[in-house]
Amino acid sequence: MVALALDIGATKFAAGLVDSQGSVPSSERIQVPAAGVWPACRELLLRVAGTGRVTAVGIGAAGPVDVRAGSTGPLNIPEWAGGFGIVGAVRELFPDATVRFAIDGVCLALAEQRWGAARGIADVLALTVSSGIGGGIISEGRVLMGRTGNAGHIGHIVVPGSAEPCACGGFGCVEAVASGPSSVRWARRQGWTGSTGIELSESARAGDGLARAALERAGTALGTAIASAAALLDTDLVVVGGGFAQSGDLLWRPLLDSAAAHARLVFVRELRVVPSELTDQATLAGAALLALRS
Repeated sequence: MVALALDIGATKFAAGLVDSQGSVPSSERIQVPAAGVWPACRELLLRVAGTGRVTAVGIGAAGPVDVRAGSTGPLNIPEWAGGFGIVGAVRELFPDATVRFAIDGVCLALAEQRWGAARGIADVLALTVSSGIGGGIISEGRVLMGRTGNAGHIGHIVVPGSAEPCACGGFGCVEAVASGPSSVRWARRQGWTGSTGIELSESARAGDGLARAALERAGTALGTAIASAAALLDTDLVVVGGGFAQSGDLLWRPLLDSAAAHARLVFVRELRVVPSELTDQATLAGAALLALRS
């Protein structure tokens, strides 16, 4: 069986056809436009779906979400501020389909538990580290959704020593410190002249001191937040995916060091933090699994 999957990120939409083994034989991605967001998303879905009958659609979206209302309102999509009814819009587009919806971190966690780095593990926290930072929780084999579907949205855990303003309206959130765009903004304030997270990672690998400092700062904040969440959830496995998480050792070394320094209680002392095995297809695969399991 094949499901149509949609990944709603802060800066991009991805859609794909995903089979029951998690393979994505056909997919496409576009940048989120400044205006006409749903029309662009709708056209993407129709192109990827093709002429076949669609019977299952899974949607993974950057938070905050409201699964009760079937809506999402990523902080970086102003047109959807307050929530866009994505589930209802997709059901109108594919009236014969079962439509299932979750925050993108839940989709990542499901996919990694089924096919990736958390295979066979009953308790796992998954993080997406990209334009934003999100997460999802599986506890004792069950997905934790929370009251509104935002359980695991780790990006708004506050990290010590930071007063960085966050798009959520608060300050000191790990997303405001350690996401790709946040790291770029910090590096530019120090005098770095690049403009994207990819450029920041490349500069760091080339030996640029400011870029290296930005990745160390981000990794340290991520490790601190991970250790805090692991203690709260009593989990010893954290899977980290997303584009900025692929910045390499200059991000991962401080991340692992910080997590180990803070995870000192006996039940998290063996905490393992590992990269996603499914990388940029993980949310699509997990969204499809969400739909196919139902």
